[in-house]
Amino acid sequence: MPANPFLGVLLHWLGGLASGSFYVPFKGVRKWSWETYWLVGGCFSWLICPWGFAYFMTNDLFGVLRQQSLGTLAWTYFFGLLWGLGGLTYGLTMRYLGLSLGTGVALGFCAAFGTLVPPVFKWLTPGFFVFADSTSIVEVAKSTSGQVTLAGVVVCMVGIAVAAFAGYTKESQMPAEQKQKAIKEFNFKKGILVATFCGIMSACFAFALQAGKNINAASLAADTDPIWTGLPALPVLLLGGFTTNFIWCVLLNFKNGTGYQYLASRVKVQRAHPGGAGSEPGAAGMPVANRGEADLKIPVLPNYLFSALAGTTWYFQFFFYTMGATQMAKYDFASWTLHMASIIIFATMWGWIFHEWKGSSRNAHLLIAGGVATLLLSTCVIGTGVGWEKVMAFLHGH
Repeated sequence: MPANPFLGVLLHWLGGLASGSFYVPFKGVRKWSWETYWLVGGCFSWLICPWGFAYFMTNDLFGVLRQQSLGTLAWTYFFGLLWGLGGLTYGLTMRYLGLSLGTGVALGFCAAFGTLVPPVFKWLTPGFFVFADSTSIVEVAKSTSGQVTLAGVVVCMVGIAVAAFAGYTKESQMPAEQKQKAIKEFNFKKGILVATFCGIMSACFAFALQAGKNINAASLAADTDPIWTGLPALPVLLLGGFTTNFIWCVLLNFKNGTGYQYLASRVKVQRAHPGGAGSEPGAAGMPVANRGEADLKIPVLPNYLFSALAGTTWYFQFFFYTMGATQMAKYDFASWTLHMASIIIFATMWGWIFHEWKGSSRNAHLLIAGGVATLLLSTCVIGTGVGWEKVMAFLHGH
């Protein structure tokens, strides 16, 4: 099946929509601590969905994995482990900065490292097998299509910087009470530190995808439809992410005494709190003595359903990502940029819907609108670069 970069851009947009929207169902969770609903959602994100979809959508999943060398599996898992640290702190970023600012800062670092490191590393260390199938930055820059694609990456970086600056402008101008109303645990300094770490570590996902290309090739050889060949690498990669998040969430369960919440129907009185995504044990609320029986009841089934929906939605970002990457030919490194850009666009949309920008100045609104417009432009430029030959043929009537 020939590559179709414009279909690839559309699929990356669907992945960005899923990623930019996954945190929304968590807002329906009540009277569970962050570590509880994050781990429940993560079981769907990192275990149930990746293994389930890879098993049913590809041929001979376990046979394909058995063919792989220990090095391929280990590097894919290892980079997934590092990415898990970024995925873990992404949830913290949302809590401290909100969808708009948090996404802009974290994904700015993530886009820069995840997009440019593989082709640059391929150029510097051509013998390192993890990036053996990558196209080096020098090879990309030699062709017109590569130059246009790189220009699109630069435009995307500019758009991300503008979006992040818009978020900073918004936060610096909004009254403290307005920030707390929109984002209950808003903390700019703590959030920026977490978002920076999150963005750099999250870029390891792009490295893991490169390390897992042998798995993709084996899946293709097993007669899997080309568009699904990226799915078998995800169970190995996401197992690394699950390991990191599982250890951290369980440690928090022990530390905060919240492990009982997975099965309990009522909140322990000494730890009762209002609930909702981002709530912590002991969070400020009405005095415990004034709480009625209804205030202590945990909506167990809805909590599991909302967490499962969030986790499944999160997985779909990479379900569509792997499909989109198959359409980008030798410029699949640009897939990461497209993915980051679309996430910021849709996360900003949710930020508007949830009134995170209410009370900010006209300049902040103009900045974020300009940032989103720049990101939209970048996706068009990248799509044009990847499909340069088709674009030229169309313009010349062939």
